Amino acid sequence: MPQIELTPVQRKAHRAEAHHLDPVVMVGSDGLTPAVHKEVDAALNAHGLIKIRVLGDDRAARELIYQQLAGDLNAAPIQHIGKLLVLWRPKPEKARSVDEDRMPGPKDVKVLKYSKRGGQRPEVKVLRVLGNQRLTSGGKVKRTTPKQKSVKKGRLD
Repeated sequence: MPQIELTPVQRKAHRAEAHHLDPVVMVGSDGLTPAVHKEVDAALNAHGLIKIRVLGDDRAARELIYQQLAGDLNAAPIQHIGKLLVLWRPKPEKARSVDEDRMPGPKDVKVLKYSKRGGQRPEVKVLRVLGNQRLTSGGKVKRTTPKQKSVKKGRLD
């Protein structure tokens, strides 16, 4: 697979995004093994933009690893500074899972209760709000009332 070609402006933007990243894959003295190849591929699928640290001292070997990873994994080479390599590949679209239709679980919400005396600190309470509950503006938890069933519809069954 050929590597992705980027414009200098796109490359510059990705370099700026990668500045604060930590290396997610380290290539040891064994070089580019199938396990390293697999980890780089998984990291590109998960993050899109990754840093790789190569621990060897040979610059030519690092450059070869850099170009080989970019070519084999269909990634764009962004930057090679010292022992750090930066690669980018667009993240694949996530397949829709079965559980996406589920409602969110319980949430822990912090509620501040201010004292009636002005100089004291507010009291911090952590409340757990379930899916069938809501938090009022006063900081109280209210449950939803069950839906009323019609008496007439109950007789028809």
